[in-house]
Amino acid sequence: MARNKEIEIDTRLGRRSVDADKVVHFPRGLAGFENERDFILLQIRPEAPLLILQSMSNPVVGLLVADPYSFMEKSAYAPAMGEAEKQLLRISDLDEAAVLVTVTIPAGQPGEAALNLAGPIVINSRERVGLQVPQCSDGPQQIYMHSLKPVGESGQAEKSEAAPAE
Repeated sequence: MARNKEIEIDTRLGRRSVDADKVVHFPRGLAGFENERDFILLQIRPEAPLLILQSMSNPVVGLLVADPYSFMEKSAYAPAMGEAEKQLLRISDLDEAAVLVTVTIPAGQPGEAALNLAGPIVINSRERVGLQVPQCSDGPQQIYMHSLKPVGESGQAEKSEAAPAE
């Protein structure tokens, strides 16, 4: 049985040993980080809903991300994807991929956390390929504010009013 190749990378959280087979390649990079192509998902704590999407080559580039469906019902958010994006990800349907969104938590104000639904990150976990899929709309892009209480804990996560992205 083949063993996974462990490699060491530097992150903002210190040096980490990661499985090289779990690196996700982003052929187009990510918004603001177009030259960063290889990332890995790091757990912050076991069972925590938040992860870090860490660049393999730049320890400073690590994005706080979450599965949006941990905070809202799946029926409340369905990112639009064109055929070109599906082809690049090697999927025929969004259900074949993992959807993540970036998270912003203002310093000292965890209750004001924002899930950025305007730029979901879609990952084909089987093929280890990812893509950020900007959502276009006629109106301004929105950042939806959500409680960090996972769906299912004393009901549905609360959603406050959407605030326009700056």
